[in-house]
Amino acid sequence: MIWLAGTFADRLWLQLDQRLPAWDQAEYLNSAVDHGRALGLLAGGGWQGWSALLDLSPKIPPLASLVNGSVMAFSGDSPDQASWALAIWQLLLLAVVACWGRQLGGPRFGLLAAALVCLAPALAALRVDFTLDLPLTATAMLALWRLGCWYAPAPRGGRWSQALVAAAAVATAVMVKQSALLVLLLPCLWAAGTGLGQPQRRLQTLAALALVLTVALPWLKHNWITTLGGTNRAVIESGAAEGDPSPLSLASLFWYPRLFPAQLGAPMLAVGAAGGALALWQRRRPADAATGAAAEPPDQGSGPPTESGGTGSGWGWLLGCALAGWLVTSLSPNKDPRYIAPVLPLLVLLLARGWWVLLQAARARFGPWLGAVLLGVGLLGTGATTASERVGELERRAESPVPEAIEAVRQRVGTAPTTVLVIPSTAEVNQHNVSTFGRLGGGQILGRESGKQKREHALVLQQAQWLLLASGDQGTKRKESRQLSRSVRSDGRFERVGSWPWTKGRQLELWQRRAAAPAAVPFDRRFITLSRGLEQGPAGLGAVFDAIGPEHQLDGHFLYQARVRRWAEARLSANPNDREALWALALLDVLLNRPAAAEGWFKQLEAVDPANPWPSAYRSVVLLADWRPWQAATVAEAARLRHDEPVLDGLVHVAGVLGGDLRRLPGTHAAVEAAIASVEARIEAGAKEGR
Repeated sequence: MIWLAGTFADRLWLQLDQRLPAWDQAEYLNSAVDHGRALGLLAGGGWQGWSALLDLSPKIPPLASLVNGSVMAFSGDSPDQASWALAIWQLLLLAVVACWGRQLGGPRFGLLAAALVCLAPALAALRVDFTLDLPLTATAMLALWRLGCWYAPAPRGGRWSQALVAAAAVATAVMVKQSALLVLLLPCLWAAGTGLGQPQRRLQTLAALALVLTVALPWLKHNWITTLGGTNRAVIESGAAEGDPSPLSLASLFWYPRLFPAQLGAPMLAVGAAGGALALWQRRRPADAATGAAAEPPDQGSGPPTESGGTGSGWGWLLGCALAGWLVTSLSPNKDPRYIAPVLPLLVLLLARGWWVLLQAARARFGPWLGAVLLGVGLLGTGATTASERVGELERRAESPVPEAIEAVRQRVGTAPTTVLVIPSTAEVNQHNVSTFGRLGGGQILGRESGKQKREHALVLQQAQWLLLASGDQGTKRKESRQLSRSVRSDGRFERVGSWPWTKGRQLELWQRRAAAPAAVPFDRRFITLSRGLEQGPAGLGAVFDAIGPEHQLDGHFLYQARVRRWAEARLSANPNDREALWALALLDVLLNRPAAAEGWFKQLEAVDPANPWPSAYRSVVLLADWRPWQAATVAEAARLRHDEPVLDGLVHVAGVLGGDLRRLPGTHAAVEAAIASVEARIEAGAKEGR
């Protein structure tokens, strides 16, 4: 009933609120659609194998998107329909809190805790915000609860079934989002350290660790490079750009507690604090507690003891988890308010203890009916605070004409793969929500950004087919974007095919390339030429990636890759040693994150061009990317004997150390520094030559 009431309120809010998904929300919606299509559950896709599935989650694990995409197969793929997935995650969260609360204080206490979680303002906001914070919160709570059940002293804890269930729950949370480690790391280390110190639990601990690694490693192995880069941008660079305090400062330590009154609501905090104060006062009066005058009686409906020790046990574990989660989350460089969400239900459980103490005191002094009335008043006050805040957040008028603009594109292109360049970049109009509406019902329209650098403008004018511009303020501070918008309007190769009112007196405009002004020659031939440039080593790398980035924005579906692959395979069928074809296929598989396939092409290039050190160097690098350091070291060592190349020497040392050859450790730093200096010098020389 608690869940149904909350879900009804959420659906009503979503129906009244007319905002479009902003950057993060639209990106997660697109990820859910990607995974739903990859599973064959949504129109516009189909199963293409495990590697293709793992490609869809380069920075964040895929579990939430897999679940969300599966729910969308039944609910629909529009933003409001997709939000039914959040209701499923909310059901999991409430069930975990209720069960954990039952173990702490009985069924009635569990229901009270679940009700308070449902009424907390910050958690209520997450139920209508399509991000990963609600799935992360639900699964992290599940992991901490089950881990605590196993951690409990025998005979209540320490069973094999508990260990495996806890490990599966931890793996689930990590596979929703790697930031689950912020709240799980210290409790897991504490529980694992305790388990390893007890002979009867040692094997259980090792088996649990093996289960977590078995679940997480396939995704991590496939995407570890992009995950590191994405985490650096989202956490470190973003935190610095937003001016968040240093992780080791006092300001960082108290950053989140100052948000708790707004996130949990003043009534919930006030009642919980008052109950906590009463509990402390009761403990100082043991005589009164012995008479039962105001002591907390057990819940008469609690039933038999539970596996974690029955009513009243486990508070130390709960408090420790809350403190650990707050501490480690405070150490994160990025201080977005959402990041503390997994800690909030833990705090609610602690506050619920205060509510429960006050309730029992009221029942003892005034009788059960008045106690129930006071509880109802407290819940209504908390609910009113949250409801008022949610109503204040409503946007009753759509501020973005993106759906209308994309529908105009859809009427012209149908289901053909299409890329629309989006010059504005605001919460109402951006590349991600253009993709969201472009892919409804099996559509293949993608939004992409380009033109942020002036050197990209000529390419856009030569090749772009569809563009979204804005009259007046483009919604971006980049003067280059505004300049590109003016260039498109004055270029006779484009025509405006529609415009729609936006905010601030602006118009959102849809521009299309004229039929009489066809786009420039496709990227295929240039890609082949650039890939051949890799045989020059670092001197050719800069040109490759300077060109590929903008081209991928213009061709969001990467259609050129299939054409190039067909061309290369045809060339190899006629001549297995065709260098152009081999370099093209090697670069394609590097871009597609297929290190094993790329290694095969570089191996062939070693044989075709034995005087060139770079096929061996690239082969060693992709072997490292594929977690095969021993083979990487062997390849680099053999090539170093034939070529005097600092990069090969650096790869020998790095691969050797990663493979466990600690004898190479003393010389690794100097070898890597020499390799980096060599690469930088050659890239700079290649850039000067290109200019």
